[in-house]
Amino acid sequence: MSVQPSRTAEAGRTGDAKPSPVDAGHPPDAAARVPQGLPTQAPSALVEARALSKIFDVSPPWLTRVIERRPRQLLRAVDGVSFTICRGETLALVGESGCGKSTVARLLVGLHAPSAGSVFFNGEPLGAASRSQQVARRQRIQMIFQDPYASLNPRWTVREIVAEPLRAAVRSGRPGVLSGTAAINRKVEDLLAQVGLSAADGAKYPHQFSGGQRQRISIARALASEPEFLVCDEPTSALDVSVQAQVLNLMKDLQTRQSLTYLFISHNLAVVHHVSDRIGVMYLGRLVELAPKRALFREPRHPYTRMLIDSIPDLAADGRIRTPVAGEVPNPLAAPPGCTFHPRCPLASERCRRERPVLKPPANAEEVLVACHAIEEKRG
Repeated sequence: MSVQPSRTAEAGRTGDAKPSPVDAGHPPDAAARVPQGLPTQAPSALVEARALSKIFDVSPPWLTRVIERRPRQLLRAVDGVSFTICRGETLALVGESGCGKSTVARLLVGLHAPSAGSVFFNGEPLGAASRSQQVARRQRIQMIFQDPYASLNPRWTVREIVAEPLRAAVRSGRPGVLSGTAAINRKVEDLLAQVGLSAADGAKYPHQFSGGQRQRISIARALASEPEFLVCDEPTSALDVSVQAQVLNLMKDLQTRQSLTYLFISHNLAVVHHVSDRIGVMYLGRLVELAPKRALFREPRHPYTRMLIDSIPDLAADGRIRTPVAGEVPNPLAAPPGCTFHPRCPLASERCRRERPVLKPPANAEEVLVACHAIEEKRG
């Protein structure tokens, strides 16, 4: 369950090596059991997003629009994204900055309300419930943010930070939670020990810790309410190379011991290769490919996925033809018609410019899902 920094974090940060697409001797990916597109909730699925969309109104103030005669501007950050996550697995979302990964994460934990679509947790829609039921459900879903210092209250001690979810559970009347200062303090000490910190660290403040230690505090806080599902929004991107490996090891160990389910968001494909079971590739708010990890790294199908993987430096791949990184991400306020990737795609045709490709339901549990006309027509 351990990882060497040279194979994960260093590969992603320094570009010294590309992770091996297939690790011999590993068991088959459990993630392939329930791919995106199933018409009904599979028995082992814990989380399901159905046609999830989010539109932000980024228009100038009303008076400015009236004076300058400008229309409203709507940003479609997430556009019809669907997937399922099985119990105990890790689904990773990758893509360039601005593709909608973090917005999907915030939709799943309830920080944003979806403009369309639904989120199901354990077979039940998160939005269709009373306030008390929603609070109880959301305590089983927690999030680890990208910047641990920004997500921790600088005026609170570590003990207060980690204990706050426990006190919130008591206030909400959740049955079976600890009550009383002594019991909560013992629980906090246990949580700190689980993430590799000491009980004495509970009296300190966030600024007294390193970046990796602050992220451990964030993980301890997330585990305080005994969640089943953790949304990890680039939890290692702000950390040093060696610290990245330590945090990844910790997260994988906790997943094994506590049967946690992860949605892992990252732009570092080396990290994704280590932690994920399945990988979803996003581009301008849409899911363009969804596949088991080994299948995606061994044979990426969508041209955008190929471009992402080919961007990883690999000293052992001398002479191999690579797809160069071409063009810039289009303005999301004026996304291209049809396939939004067609201005940068070497396989684009007239159909790509006018017709939007969609992810079709899979024929079997291990099928790779690709939204690409060129792949469908066997042109690539």
